[in-house]
Amino acid sequence: MDTFEARWRYFPYCIKRLPDGRYILLNRLYKPLGVVSREWVVYEEHPSAAAMNITPAMARKLSWEESENVDFIFLYNDGCIPTRGAEHMKAYLDRVAVLMKITVEGA
Repeated sequence: MDTFEARWRYFPYCIKRLPDGRYILLNRLYKPLGVVSREWVVYEEHPSAAAMNITPAMARKLSWEESENVDFIFLYNDGCIPTRGAEHMKAYLDRVAVLMKITVEGA
């Protein structure tokens, strides 16, 4: 069995907008949070996909590079891994705080 830091499985690495407009939060393995299976995951069929209204301004606050792209939002990259220093961790947690305020429709 492979071993990873908890962030690989349980913490958001990126947010992907699906063709139907819903979003899914993905871990570092590009699987829905909590999943590490090597099996293919159809994002559109996964129960964690949800309707959220993410504006370009919100995307900028969520993105490690302050990108306004609402289709694929990366909370960190290999140059700012949260577990590699207090500064990176604080920046990541600030972005997660923004994510926590987003309303999920139908919840």
